[in-house]
Amino acid sequence: MTQLFVNILHGINSLIGNYGWTMVLFTVLIKLLISPLDYKSRKGMRRTQLIQPEIAKLQKKYANDKDKLNQKMAELYRRENVSPMSGCLPLLISMPLLFIMFAAMRNVANTELAKQSIELLVNGTQTNESWLWIRNLWMPDSPFYAVAADQQNLQIIPADIWSKVYAGLTDTTRAALEGMGVNASNISGQTLFPLLQATEAYQAEVALWHELPKLNLIITQMSIYAQPNGWFILPILACVTQLVMSATTQQQTQQPAAEGQPDTGKFMKYFFPVFSLFICASSNAGFSLYWVVSNLFAWAEQLVFNKVFEIQDRKGNTAKSVKEEDSIK
Repeated sequence: MTQLFVNILHGINSLIGNYGWTMVLFTVLIKLLISPLDYKSRKGMRRTQLIQPEIAKLQKKYANDKDKLNQKMAELYRRENVSPMSGCLPLLISMPLLFIMFAAMRNVANTELAKQSIELLVNGTQTNESWLWIRNLWMPDSPFYAVAADQQNLQIIPADIWSKVYAGLTDTTRAALEGMGVNASNISGQTLFPLLQATEAYQAEVALWHELPKLNLIITQMSIYAQPNGWFILPILACVTQLVMSATTQQQTQQPAAEGQPDTGKFMKYFFPVFSLFICASSNAGFSLYWVVSNLFAWAEQLVFNKVFEIQDRKGNTAKSVKEEDSIK
């Protein structure tokens, strides 16, 4: 299944010719695919939300009788035609698709970064996949990262990706690597990086590291590149859009914390935006781009769903009023 999604990514890119816009379109397509499941989930959670006042009354009334409480809760769910799992089940179905999507995007990013590094090592130059302000989509959108891969990014590429990339090299490139002591049995980020560091092309990239003053933080120092790979725009956008999503979702679904229980709503409201900033700051820009587009899509989707629910509520209230009038007559 992962390979199918990888092939879809390659297919879209063959038509568009840019992996940045490919990531945008791919994200929208996948989100549209699971949108019906999102609708069912949100509808189920909303219906559960509407009966929360009655649930709270039952919990207060039967606080000392758990069996009676469970019985009354079951009766309430049957009467209102609400399933406790109606909001969770669609999400459980869509989650595997999202995990496969993540795996496919990571596969493409790792593959392309491995190819770039081999190209830089053998030819002294690398073909970058740029997108708007980002010089290389497979490195983080950050002034703290260069265009060329560093040791950390190369070492996280798994062995199966290196093997696949090596198998697809031309005979000339493989011969050049073998002349450096790299072959199918030992190719890895750990093997390549010391060789890459010794090249004039990589040293020229390194020479840009200290043209600007170091950024002094409390626990470390960070070099700001004179020619960085990006400007930290996507991580900030990821944080902001996640904050908007968290605030909107919390406003619609949060229940007051039970007496004596900690209110985790405020913590979660800010945890996910900070987590988004942290993840996207060190992840490749392609993944950060997915994160931002996914948040924007979810926000727009939520607005549409809320409008649909409002229309359904008006129709339901109208039908209920007509029924009550008929019963009076």
